[in-house]
Amino acid sequence: QVQLVESGGGLVQPGGSLRLSCVPSRRPFAISTMGWYRRQAPGKQPELVATITDDGNTNYADFVKGRFTISTDNIKNSLYLQMSSLEPEDTAVYSCNYRQTLGSRNYSYWGQGTQVTVSS
Repeated sequence: QVQLVESGGGLVQPGGSLRLSCVPSRRPFAISTMGWYRRQAPGKQPELVATITDDGNTNYADFVKGRFTISTDNIKNSLYLQMSSLEPEDTAVYSCNYRQTLGSRNYSYWGQGTQVTVSS
């Protein structure tokens, strides 16, 4: 079992920047994909923001391309999301997700989320 803890959220003005971090409770192994998702309203399905695979391939939602950058710390397997040019529409709870493959079994771990509010 892996616990994920996000940090770095907060209140920022439009056009500002934030850097989110996701730190695992221990260094996980066999992680195939890590990603950031966001939920803009309670009960709404989380939407993909960005993912990065174990071989470094990244994928971004169209609404964040050119503004957000996903990265990892290969030593601790921490995950980061650098967010720039933030817009009010980016207001959401951002959660990190790690997908682990052990043999034929797949596991998915989620953090509790960190609130990002973009407002003047």
